[in-house]
Amino acid sequence: MNFLEERISKDGLVKEGNVLKVDSFLNHQMDVALLDQIGEEFYRRFKDKPITKVLTIEASGIAIAYAVARCFGVPMIFAKKAKSINIDGDMYTAEVESFTHKNKNKVIVSKKFLSSDDRVLIVDDFLANGCALQGLISITEAAGATVEGIGIAIEKGFQFGGRSIRNLGYHLESLAIVESMDAATQTVRFREP
Repeated sequence: MNFLEERISKDGLVKEGNVLKVDSFLNHQMDVALLDQIGEEFYRRFKDKPITKVLTIEASGIAIAYAVARCFGVPMIFAKKAKSINIDGDMYTAEVESFTHKNKNKVIVSKKFLSSDDRVLIVDDFLANGCALQGLISITEAAGATVEGIGIAIEKGFQFGGRSIRNLGYHLESLAIVESMDAATQTVRFREP
């Protein structure tokens, strides 16, 4: 069992409806030492790729993407879920559906931050159905940039997102792949490496 699986087993909570709460250490209150470990592990897995940008989606992926970008020494970009008055110029846009929030959002990235010269590592906290990743991939491709890889902290292996992204030919690495979970017993079973 790796460091993230151990932490999920210790502090994660399983809720009905296939919800895994990791808000005490990953996506509400954040264990910064754990985030550093995650950044270092993604660096180890993708260090042979010529990464120039790390891309994620607002909001839970930001801290993870920061840790990864710091290890690579490159800028981190996050796709915003709403256009505000302080964003100007042309935008790349995609519509994404959130498994957790059960809603659709239009996400945007300013064209001045992503170009055809970029080699992108996409990073996020969870992968369930893959809708957020599909949106980030489409934004990257609209910019003419190259998706060098995708790093996910926690993948729900019993849902179709990981399989569909891998079937598209992308190099996807997940630190913890949940094979099954049970709210009644609070057990999480991970996929064997």
